[in-house]
Amino acid sequence: MKIHILGICGTFMGGLAQILKDSGHNVSGSDMQFYPPMSEHLDALKIDLIKGYGLDNLPEADLYVIGNALSRGNESVEHILNNRLPFKSGPEMLGEILRNRKVFAVSGTHGKTTTSYMLVHILISLGKDVGYLVGGISNNIAGSASLGADEIFVIEADEYDSAFFDKRSKFIHYSPDTLVINNIEFDHADIFNNLDDIKKQFHHLLKIIPSSGNIICFYDDRNVADVLDMGCWSNIIKINNKNLKINFSSKEIEIDQDIFLLSSLPLIGEHNFKNYVSAIMAATTCGISVNDSIEALKSFNGVRRRLEYKGEHSGIKIYDDFAHHPTAITFSSEAIRNEFKENKILGIIELGSNTMSSGSHGNAIFDSVTAFDEVIWLDHNKVIKDEKSFNCHDECIARIKSIIKDYDVVLIMTNKDSSKLYEPIINFLS
Repeated sequence: MKIHILGICGTFMGGLAQILKDSGHNVSGSDMQFYPPMSEHLDALKIDLIKGYGLDNLPEADLYVIGNALSRGNESVEHILNNRLPFKSGPEMLGEILRNRKVFAVSGTHGKTTTSYMLVHILISLGKDVGYLVGGISNNIAGSASLGADEIFVIEADEYDSAFFDKRSKFIHYSPDTLVINNIEFDHADIFNNLDDIKKQFHHLLKIIPSSGNIICFYDDRNVADVLDMGCWSNIIKINNKNLKINFSSKEIEIDQDIFLLSSLPLIGEHNFKNYVSAIMAATTCGISVNDSIEALKSFNGVRRRLEYKGEHSGIKIYDDFAHHPTAITFSSEAIRNEFKENKILGIIELGSNTMSSGSHGNAIFDSVTAFDEVIWLDHNKVIKDEKSFNCHDECIARIKSIIKDYDVVLIMTNKDSSKLYEPIINFLS
């Protein structure tokens, strides 16, 4: 089948393109912007890419898959609707492919990408040719998606909506057998009015997990507990409960009084410790021992743009992170502070997400940056009233250049194209 993807450079759609190619389809795609790492991934797949959504460039196809960034008024969308051409959302398309697979879905406001790749890494290390689709690029695993031959398929399960014509969360389409819920917080202010809206979507997901299925969660997360209290019909593996306890300071898991030590694992930060625990417990549901998972994770080197080390330049260490929520900023900044206790650390934060740029997080954003010695904000919508906040990219870079040599470590955090920040910094220091 000839399938054309509108919005192909999104992390989900780029992965879906891989799955569709692996399934034998002829795939092309269009988008407004192409930048690494997804542009490199698509180039490697040898997918025909078209810039823009003008009708002159829209190819004929048997099916159009429409990304959730597109809406009514888009020239290609209007053409598809006016001519009654066949179309689907990306999550619906993937859900059909996964109908006969054993699906492991990793959800939550934070940690989805890293935890998903940890689980995939465990399974691959133990010889399973699993399928997967994860919204990022791993440092260990080739590509962000693979169809795989094993019955197991691991999917990063996002609560964002599916398309302009389907406002259900993406994860509803995947019908998982095992669900990981890392945490639940308010995010995506462009589609959710409040935290209760998000909880409702998670509750809808619990309704379709079979009674033979599993839910793995941190039971001390009040929002997760609220969702479970709405109704749950599956086996629950409760982390930080009486039979399954974790200790970050000693980096231990205690399961039914057996102690497992995770201190040999390479990724830093309490958030990554929790990600490890989620992946390990998910792997136990398909018969993999905790010790085997720990051994496999010793060789897991993380995910691009998740506390990714960009090298040392003129004696200054540069890190790049995807954090775009106060909690994620706190996790990443504290991980860096704990790693470099005596060093001066500069935080560079772009208010890139819809929720951040709208100011919906309020003062929580300021509380999230206490681990830094100084913070520079790239704030396109002028949410932050501060002399260290810039709505112009060039002025922001100029300010960074004027002070960067006073620091030992720089952590850049944005969900946008981070190369626009780190490349001029590295060039300046080189």
